[in-house]
Amino acid sequence: MDYQQILNQIEDELYTQKSTGKIASYIPELAKIDPHKLGMHLYCINSGHYHFGCNDERFSIQSISKVFALTLAMSLLGDDLFKRVDVEPSGNPFNSLVQLEYEQGIPRNPFINAGALVISDILISQLDNPKKDFLNFIHQITDEPSITINTDVFKSEKEYSYRNAAVLNLMKAFGNIENDIDTVLDFYIYQCSIEMSCKELSKAFMIYANQGKKLIDNTQIISLQKTKRINAIMQTCGFYDEAGEFSFRVGLPGKSGVGGGIVAIHPHQYAVTIWSPKLNPKGNSELGMYALERLTTLTGLSIF
Repeated sequence: MDYQQILNQIEDELYTQKSTGKIASYIPELAKIDPHKLGMHLYCINSGHYHFGCNDERFSIQSISKVFALTLAMSLLGDDLFKRVDVEPSGNPFNSLVQLEYEQGIPRNPFINAGALVISDILISQLDNPKKDFLNFIHQITDEPSITINTDVFKSEKEYSYRNAAVLNLMKAFGNIENDIDTVLDFYIYQCSIEMSCKELSKAFMIYANQGKKLIDNTQIISLQKTKRINAIMQTCGFYDEAGEFSFRVGLPGKSGVGGGIVAIHPHQYAVTIWSPKLNPKGNSELGMYALERLTTLTGLSIF
């Protein structure tokens, strides 16, 4: 498979593709990003790295961090954590409070905000130094010790976190948050403020394509069974209330973030990341969705 030729074709198509998306302006610091940024990086298990554009430029990973948080929580608690968060698609916006009221404070899945906040609460209870340990985990799976947060994004997001605070308060009322609300919110925003490049995200997500192991040295990061389950949740819940559309168009497990990034994996084949900051109405990168649809179309390969 000539991945570079395929990526070159996708790049050419993207520059002529009409985009109507908008940057995530509800986080003021994200609104400052150049909307025309574009990068893609594919890390193939058998043949290495392929890329174009701003694939080495770091951006705010936002909700992509929820996959790392879930992985760390599952490695510490296993299936016990699913007593506090479900694994069903929500069908509602990622920051919705409606289902929490009906379902007595149990979030639908770990990738909507409510579910990720429960996972943050679990990690705070389990880790000695949650922020440091979380960042160290990312350093471990990327071999990139310089990865850190964007402090401006962190401050900006924290200043406008009223809705997430409301979600936490509601879950606290139902007894599903154990720690101090401000502490949980601070840690959650810290995760979302981490900056990584397309290349670094593809390296990090290789463990989900490679049976839970780092490709570079075969270190087992998480078990095969847990990897399978995380991939399943990415497939059904990784794109807010557009997960079905992504499965229909692309056919890969993945996760998006409102920073404009999308990461997807093809088990036993590759991990791929695309960054384009303009979002569609569901909060997913508009050109990112198109690029990954073209990737599986041009390669003729998806998980289906």
